[in-house]
Amino acid sequence: MVLDGLRRLISQQKDLVCCGEASTPVEAQTAVVSYKPDLVILDLRLKGGDGLELIKSLRTIIPGLRILILSQYDAPLYVERALRAGALGYVVKEQAAEDVLRAIRTVLAGEVYLARGLAALLLHKFVGTDPKAPGAGIEQLTDRELHILQLLGSGLSTREIASELRLSFKTVESHRENIKHKLGIQGAAALVHYASQWAREQVSLAPQIVREAFKRLYRSVQTTQQPPASSSK
Repeated sequence: MVLDGLRRLISQQKDLVCCGEASTPVEAQTAVVSYKPDLVILDLRLKGGDGLELIKSLRTIIPGLRILILSQYDAPLYVERALRAGALGYVVKEQAAEDVLRAIRTVLAGEVYLARGLAALLLHKFVGTDPKAPGAGIEQLTDRELHILQLLGSGLSTREIASELRLSFKTVESHRENIKHKLGIQGAAALVHYASQWAREQVSLAPQIVREAFKRLYRSVQTTQQPPASSSK
């Protein structure tokens, strides 16, 4: 629904066109090489890969590529990591379609786009006044370790994570041990509990663009199912 909503939104603009789509990191890399887009709109949660790593990879393929993140994660940590990886904008949570379009045009112009709320969260984090800021342990996690923590929190086992990320079982086990050490966690059960709680805290509500797409679909179905008007003589 996110992809369909974005496609519909972009196709309605006279100055924008959607030149390609991708569902996995490999497909995204192939599409970028084929279409050479001016901008990529990217989700951080991807099937078979990590959005933060993909940002770096795409920027390697096309150094000047502009990337806008559209994500469910509204934690300052993810925003900061995405910008450091090379993204120029971050859109999340309750932002409406007009905000997404504003973000697209801002990033296309080569400028950084952050919603006011996200910018305020980052500012509080940097000056040390954010009571919800993650602990020092989380900050020490690498992008890969953060992604594995996220997958653990979504209910995946070590073997499933290895399959998802195309890594060996031992490699994922090693990452788990590093995560426990950095977070000061003892035991596998405690790690899974922490990861589950962490994952729930990071996920925001679905983007406004998704709800708008559902509304358009609902109106279309309602119009189609309406019985023809009866006429009287």
